[in-house]
Amino acid sequence: MTAEYFLVLGLIGVAFFAVAGALLGYEKNISGFGVVVVATVTALGGGTLRDILLSKPIFWIETPDYLYSTYAAIIATVLLIRYLPSVNNYYFLVVDAIGMAIFNIMGIEKALISGSGLVVAITMGITTGIFGSLIRDVICREVPSVMRNEPYASACLAGGLVYAALFSQDISYIWCILGSLITTISLRLGSLHWGWHITIFRKKDREVSQKSEVQNS
Repeated sequence: MTAEYFLVLGLIGVAFFAVAGALLGYEKNISGFGVVVVATVTALGGGTLRDILLSKPIFWIETPDYLYSTYAAIIATVLLIRYLPSVNNYYFLVVDAIGMAIFNIMGIEKALISGSGLVVAITMGITTGIFGSLIRDVICREVPSVMRNEPYASACLAGGLVYAALFSQDISYIWCILGSLITTISLRLGSLHWGWHITIFRKKDREVSQKSEVQNS
């Protein structure tokens, strides 16, 4: 991926995550500077952790354009809410899914550029995609989306695997990006629309474990 494509993708990604953070702040009745804090942490948190782990310069410090995109998205969202107060949770879920999908790709790409293998790159994509929203949800006293039994981190994983599969076949970057985006967004929004869940531990297993602990105590 050329530097221009990476920058454009990153600017779009931070903008979507900033919008998601501002919308959740509005929903939680956070006012004033608090909305800016929540939105900024959402937009920049995942990429900051990624760069720290990869021992790279922090992306928004090295390229302030990411800050401009973040603040512009926050201002636009605040104005939108002021004039369209009927904005509901649906919009938050959509922009959050898109932001997560874009950040997933950015994490994968930056890891690959740094010389990491595909396994590390996919892991870095997941980290980049979910960390900002994790901090946002904790600040807003929400159960983090990644902790629920619905596709979130797993949607990033699926998108990363699609990217890796296409990348390994020497397919053009644009198709790797589109394939990953479509997979991640479709899984995330599909889970919200149709109620898909991922259950690792069955309730019966937990009940048996609890009974065994009681008997042994």
